Amino acid sequence: MDSSFNLEDIAPIAVLMDELRSEDVQLRLNAIHSIPTIALALGPDRARDELVPFLQDSVDDEDEVLLALAEELGRNFEEYIGGPLYAHVLLGPLENLSAVEETLVRDKAAESISKIAAILSTTQVEEHYIPLLKRLSHGEWFTSRTSSAALYSPVYPKVSPATQDELRKAFAALGADDTPMVRRAAARWLGPFVKNLSKHHVLSDGLPVYRRLQSDDQDSVRLLTVEDLIVIAQQLTPSEVKDQLLKQIRHSVADKSWRVRYMAATHFNELAEAVGAELVREELIGQYVQLLKDNEAEVRTAAAGQIPGFSKLIEREVILARIVPCVRDLSHDTSQHVRAALANQISGLAPLLGREATVEHLLPLFLHLLKDEFSEVRLNVISKLETVNGAYVKPATINLKKLTEVFGVEWAKVAIVPKVVDMGQHPNYLYRMTTVQAITTISPSLTLSIIQTEIITPLLQLAVDPIPNIRFNVAKALEVLAASFGDAPEGKEFVKQKVIPVLEQQKNDGDADVRYFSTRALQKALSVLERSG
Repeated sequence: MDSSFNLEDIAPIAVLMDELRSEDVQLRLNAIHSIPTIALALGPDRARDELVPFLQDSVDDEDEVLLALAEELGRNFEEYIGGPLYAHVLLGPLENLSAVEETLVRDKAAESISKIAAILSTTQVEEHYIPLLKRLSHGEWFTSRTSSAALYSPVYPKVSPATQDELRKAFAALGADDTPMVRRAAARWLGPFVKNLSKHHVLSDGLPVYRRLQSDDQDSVRLLTVEDLIVIAQQLTPSEVKDQLLKQIRHSVADKSWRVRYMAATHFNELAEAVGAELVREELIGQYVQLLKDNEAEVRTAAAGQIPGFSKLIEREVILARIVPCVRDLSHDTSQHVRAALANQISGLAPLLGREATVEHLLPLFLHLLKDEFSEVRLNVISKLETVNGAYVKPATINLKKLTEVFGVEWAKVAIVPKVVDMGQHPNYLYRMTTVQAITTISPSLTLSIIQTEIITPLLQLAVDPIPNIRFNVAKALEVLAASFGDAPEGKEFVKQKVIPVLEQQKNDGDADVRYFSTRALQKALSVLERSG
């Protein structure tokens, strides 16, 4: 803005001060969000000399207002005070915000300080940032020490080796702090810090801090070290992992607190990828099985979510010998959440096992889960059925017909079809969509009689569903029915009477996609009739 701006020099700051004294929180919030405009009106010099010191003294306010201030100062605010050359000036108010009681404000302040660190020169870091970091790290209140943990990694690569030595020692002190909140912060930020260390310093400095935190008496600290373990393992060779981390891996997986085991289960695939194939084979398979059989349902749920990812890292024979028996047990788990997580993942094993083993071992479990009393379990299975069907069962000789031969068509009629059809009445369109997709998938495996008595009426009701996506998926399903049953005399009659009239109607639908798919399905149906005619 041009320098002739002269509505009484003091006006912008005075207005801000007045609004920040207002009893109305919303007015104070608006005032904070307007500080870029005020800074622009003041110009860089006055923004630095007057606005920033004023903001530095404005930390006695509602958390909501302080959070907004911490955020604004990290939004390239240096542009209003003269550019990166003066960015360090913003560290003052942010340092104050880093020590307040409310965690959200402190976290946002630390985030903004980290953004500013990225644009500071080495000199600015040494002269302004490092002293701030030392003050926070040695603060009397745990709040400032907690905030400091996030601020080591952004500047570690920018400082001299001597300062790096100091930073490693100071971070180690946070990891041994008397206050659990500070040790938690150290555990949370150890991973990002370790990523900046040389291999030598990972072993000499990072590892001891990790080991101390991993054996902390507070489980809220220990659970955060699982991600640190992964980062450290990524920095080391497989043999170093074996020598240096094996004990800790075992401890985390078998921790007495289910919350730590839950974190280990949640991040198990990342850990397995980080430690290398040999250790996976020798150690992690057994530990993974242990998590799949954990006493706590939450842990089993998290472990079930990792099944396909972990199985990709091991041989097919091992999946069959060690993982599939656990999958079988989990499909009968007492917790519906475990069964739902398994239902969501089980199809991922199919490509790893191959066609025959899928039909022999997995599909019976799919069918068992399809009978589950909880809809989420059934829905998860059905939504993944197409994956398995498409990959392994569609080749004509091995499809779901093979299963209906084993279990009987009547069994399919009782066990699968009612579950599929019921969801077609659901008010949530995703359930209705699942019905249509499941019909498309399983119809080729059923008899015409079951299609006529159980399937076609609910399917045709969905042909006029208000959701176009469902209507065009019905057209796709009718195409599959025509292709599957149109060759036989009875099927031909069925296609003429039930399929073609609906597709003729859909051809004039108001939605372009419905018109496209119904026209395509109609052509297919007519060509099947001509062929069988």
